Amino acid sequence: MLPERRRLFDVCKTLRARCSTIGRVRRVRVLVPVALLALPVGTIAAGRADSHTLLRTATATMFSGTATVGPLFRSASSTQHFCTASVISSPQGDVLLTAAHCVEGSGAGYVFAPGFHNGISPYGRWTVTAAYLDPAWLANENPERDFAFLTVAPKWIDGRRLEIQQVTSANQLGLRAIAGQDVTIPAYPGGGDNNPVICTVPLHYDGPYPSFECNPYVGGTSGAPWLVHTRNGSVVVGLVGGLHQGGCYSFISYSPVLGHAAQQTYERAAAGDRGDRAPPPGGDGC
Repeated sequence: MLPERRRLFDVCKTLRARCSTIGRVRRVRVLVPVALLALPVGTIAAGRADSHTLLRTATATMFSGTATVGPLFRSASSTQHFCTASVISSPQGDVLLTAAHCVEGSGAGYVFAPGFHNGISPYGRWTVTAAYLDPAWLANENPERDFAFLTVAPKWIDGRRLEIQQVTSANQLGLRAIAGQDVTIPAYPGGGDNNPVICTVPLHYDGPYPSFECNPYVGGTSGAPWLVHTRNGSVVVGLVGGLHQGGCYSFISYSPVLGHAAQQTYERAAAGDRGDRAPPPGGDGC
């Protein structure tokens, strides 16, 4: 048994709670005390496997959403969302960012609903037209390249042909997360009409991977942007993904580094180059 899992079982025993599993991202399973699963999101907390205890980690809270972030649906008719994406500033105004392991095939036909809450899509639903991924992800699903850029088709609104960025605004693409800076992570746990969660915590590194501690970031939160707020707007310095497709536990999340490789992939999407076809995502290694 992994040391982290052993310690979590010890916490469950201390709380006299039975342990169960819930989805962390699309294929990851995590251990969470059953007694805590029945609580509202804003009351659930969990701990990291070091000097922290289960009840000392930061806690995500539900909120009504933000215009530049939303869930992804597999089709226009789907009622269940499965990952999170965000609008990235681009010359054409049609680019999104999500995790590479959220994409299978061309991504065409996926639907993005920015600002989604209470089952409502206040800024409409936007259809994905293409996906762009790093060659190292396409070749062997390198977790350090677990990012994908999507393009979406324009919409006619009040007689005007508009790109998504004109409707929602956009976040800037950053290149590297800095240890110690605070990041805000709006994300959508997978489901139907459920609202997003949000947390603001310091960022740190676990080996080459940026990481943060806040609970519960569960299935569906993959691809959620890590935002740093500046005087010139919000900058994305990471996303839920990377190591173990975002992490084996709901209270620790990871990101690939958004460096030169991400910039190159973004530039292909922004230029409207021919998109890629992603392989079916493999296992998470947990």
